[in-house]
Amino acid sequence: MEFFKELDLPVPKLVYTYSEEKQREIADYLKSFDDSQRKAYLIAFDHLETSFNICKSNGFKEWKKSK
Repeated sequence: MEFFKELDLPVPKLVYTYSEEKQREIADYLKSFDDSQRKAYLIAFDHLETSFNICKSNGFKEWKKSK
């Protein structure tokens, strides 16, 4: 989806199976990253590969609570 084009971050393929609303929420979360969060995300994405689920990450859950 075009939500992720401007992020310059890899996105797990699983995300594209989610509803448009959920994808937009994930894109908003990724856009909120500072430099250290971007680095941590890239490491997690790289090391966890297909088992990486952004919706189950602690950071995403905390971000949703704070909204």
